[in-house]
Amino acid sequence: MNRNRWIALLIVSIPVLFLLGHPWVARGDEVADRFRELDANQDGFLDNDELKKNVFIRSLLRGSDFNQDGKISLDEVRTHLRTRQRNAAKAKSDAAPESAAPSPIWEAARAVPPAAAGIGRMLPDVALADIAGKSVRLHDSLGQAGLVIAFTNTSCPICKKYGPTWQTLEPKLRDAGYAVVYVNPTMNETPEAMAAFRKQHALQGAYLHDAKSELAKQLAASTTAEVFLFDAKRTLVYRGAVDDQYGLGYARNEAKQNYLLEAIADLKKNRPLELAATTAPGCDLDTAGPLPRATNVTYHNRISRIMQTHCIECHHTGGVGPFRLDRYEDVVSHAGMIRKVLKNGTMPPWFATALPDDEPHRWANDRSVPDADREDLLNWLASNRPQGNPADAPAPKSFDTGWMIGKPDAVYQFAKPVAVQANGFMPYQNVVVDTNLTEDRWVKAVEVRPSAREVVHHVLVFVITPGKRLDADERSGYFAIYVPGQSRLSYPDGQAKKIPKGARLLFQMHYTPNGTATEDRTEIGLIFADKTPEYEVMVAGVSNTGIRIPPNAGNHPEIASRDFPMNATITGFLPHMHLRGKAFRYEIIPPGKSPQTVLDIPRYDFNWQLYYRLASPMAVSIGTTVKATGWFDNSAKNPANPDPGKTVFWGPQTVDEMMLGYVEFLVPVDTTDAAKLKPSDADADAGVLFKRVDANQDGSINREEFDSFVRQLPKFKDNPEAMAKLFQRLDTNQDQKISPAELAKVRQ
Repeated sequence: MNRNRWIALLIVSIPVLFLLGHPWVARGDEVADRFRELDANQDGFLDNDELKKNVFIRSLLRGSDFNQDGKISLDEVRTHLRTRQRNAAKAKSDAAPESAAPSPIWEAARAVPPAAAGIGRMLPDVALADIAGKSVRLHDSLGQAGLVIAFTNTSCPICKKYGPTWQTLEPKLRDAGYAVVYVNPTMNETPEAMAAFRKQHALQGAYLHDAKSELAKQLAASTTAEVFLFDAKRTLVYRGAVDDQYGLGYARNEAKQNYLLEAIADLKKNRPLELAATTAPGCDLDTAGPLPRATNVTYHNRISRIMQTHCIECHHTGGVGPFRLDRYEDVVSHAGMIRKVLKNGTMPPWFATALPDDEPHRWANDRSVPDADREDLLNWLASNRPQGNPADAPAPKSFDTGWMIGKPDAVYQFAKPVAVQANGFMPYQNVVVDTNLTEDRWVKAVEVRPSAREVVHHVLVFVITPGKRLDADERSGYFAIYVPGQSRLSYPDGQAKKIPKGARLLFQMHYTPNGTATEDRTEIGLIFADKTPEYEVMVAGVSNTGIRIPPNAGNHPEIASRDFPMNATITGFLPHMHLRGKAFRYEIIPPGKSPQTVLDIPRYDFNWQLYYRLASPMAVSIGTTVKATGWFDNSAKNPANPDPGKTVFWGPQTVDEMMLGYVEFLVPVDTTDAAKLKPSDADADAGVLFKRVDANQDGSINREEFDSFVRQLPKFKDNPEAMAKLFQRLDTNQDQKISPAELAKVRQ
């Protein structure tokens, strides 16, 4: 940076630094307090007469009268100060190129959707020549537990680095019952070079040369360092990187995550894999691309595997699905319904807009069905539905009733069971459980387990800190979730959620009666971290409690936004609306830049409260805005609409509505509490409420607007005398309208 630019930056920075140190920008309540001090006539606005006594404040707020009405509201002050903060942050980033983002040439393993990676497919029946020219058939190469196929070569730098790793890993894999086969897909490598590499690292497994890329094409292998793990029934259960020690542009002294060994540990404990597919940094292969289409499709060699990958997680005995789909006769019996939901895209539940083919997978937990699986299943259903050879069937899936996270350090269960009715509609049930924690704890894994899973639609668990009201403030962010396919949350080393001393857990339960009355005693298990983590996992709600959805509106939009007051890393999203919710969109707006759509859900479905987990966490800087837009269908064309003729506001039950987008993110543990995202402060809530009641948006609430809103409250519904008394109490100057200043006085 040249000398003149440094001087210019200093000139800009002096007032900005002074601004950032001013108490007005420290906290929202201090802004409101200072505003009230300056608002001499308490009319809810600052005019020139009120500002002329304070030259600094008048200069500070220059340009904040956005609507040019000659006076400044509290909302305009807040917006103006946020803009100044963003500009200050941008100036700081412009002056500090050393804090720029990491080089794009760095490439580490990242999660990819298992279905898109071919998880669940059958091992191809391929024979390749080893170094000595002997033919080796893969179907004959399995160990007692399965087979590990490790792609490698002698020229790729990543493969060379992993030579010693395989020397250490191979005995561990053999002891676990897995045979290891090394496959070299590089056409021009010589037998001598391959033999020397094998000898150098004392590799015992067969070393095969896939000179024509026959196996690489069958598996759609992406790099020379990719590993494929098959179980004893020749089913692909993991593919991707061995671990995270080496990547393009970096190397670590030791791995932080051992993907292959962790997958084997999950299989041994008979639990779903925490991570079933990743990318594998290495030298790219020409064979990467769409998975090849299967031939001679039968139930046992292909369809049963598709059902295991996409369906039976819910559709098994005791699952939330209404019928089983884990046997041939089940699939044939429900062929018509399977065909329908595949064609209309309602099953499996996944509603994020598909990305262009040239974009990498964005969602680690993408449940959408790949085209190859969809076409094979539909074609098989349209045929004579051959069963095939039972020997080609995958191992049956078992749904262990034990804890998938391992033995918890603490378990909290409902004190009494909740009665679930046989049919009809049940409002949310809120159940509070004491933790009796005597100190703050960091939680690295959490799992929610309903006892009657067949009637539990979803669960949100909130932490109630000591002294707080015992009701769920959804805006504050959930602690744990349960939806079909997502009952546990585990975090890598160095990341954890905090649960404070004396906290209570509030379970918000959504039950769906299925024709049989039952009882449920949901429980939650926690595994504590051994030490304070480097990063805290947090969840914040981007909410608009002032939504006002007109009667009969078929496509009504509402918007909410929040700014990050610190640097953070976003890891996932969970949108939440009720029965009138129609579509939802998240946008990220970095300071001074255009909005970027990160999640678009054109068909929102209240029946599925889905969490969308990013494959690559997204770093955001201070001042970045998260904007959420929801669209609502309050018309008679919406069959789930309780009352199309009603104006709908924010409320806790499904007959009300919510405009709420959860964001999960990481912040360093040493980040001050004041900088972390919190629910809206009381002043902001009061402002939202005022706008909600002020139907004509003229800056005051008249008697008609007041009565229209207040009569929705049970206490005032049939009590006009009580409504009149309340209005008179709020209307302190008796001018038959309530101003923001009058409302503020009552609150004080």
